Amino acid sequence: MTRRKAVLLLAILGGAMLALGAKEYTPPKAYPAKTYPARDEHGSEQVTIAADPYDTPDKAAAVFSTPYAEGEYLPIFLVISNDGDQTISLAKMELQLVTANRSKLAPATGDDLYRRFSRVKRRGDEPSRLPVPLPRRRPDVGVKKQAEQEFDQAPFKAKAVEPHSTQSGFLFFDVQDINHPLAGAHLYVTGVRDSNGKELLFFDIPMEKYLSYRP
Repeated sequence: MTRRKAVLLLAILGGAMLALGAKEYTPPKAYPAKTYPARDEHGSEQVTIAADPYDTPDKAAAVFSTPYAEGEYLPIFLVISNDGDQTISLAKMELQLVTANRSKLAPATGDDLYRRFSRVKRRGDEPSRLPVPLPRRRPDVGVKKQAEQEFDQAPFKAKAVEPHSTQSGFLFFDVQDINHPLAGAHLYVTGVRDSNGKELLFFDIPMEKYLSYRP
């Protein structure tokens, strides 16, 4: 076997091993919303909404392969439990994280995450060092496959919560230039409706309940 073929074979084997070892996204287990410290429980409506921030490196690394903190994004696990006998609709649900300094943050979209975490290896417009410029190549832009999977599967997507069940998923908030985004912050949830289309009273989740919780 020639040296060139040996190097090529090693590269292929190495790539295959990396693919096999790639971490696949697995969502955390969602418990009833009443069990989380940061929550708002509407007893008469039998609906509880909880927010569980993934704000520490160890906690985030247990679920994600993408370094969201390095990209200045805060993942929050949203858990909605319906203990009533009728389905509740989330089709028109809106969420907003309001920080202590009154910054109002909406959850990031998939496009927002792609833009922040895209890797650019080469712009494609650098000046050539050769006497005769070579044709410009398109920039190598993209995200890792594990990140693509997370951007697609991790966000909260449920449009309804069936009776006596729980729905969950992540919200990602851009906290760039915001120090201690959870301290004094509130997560507001509006637009949750009952089976008759009537909107439930808004939910107010104080994030201080999470920060001050001591099991």
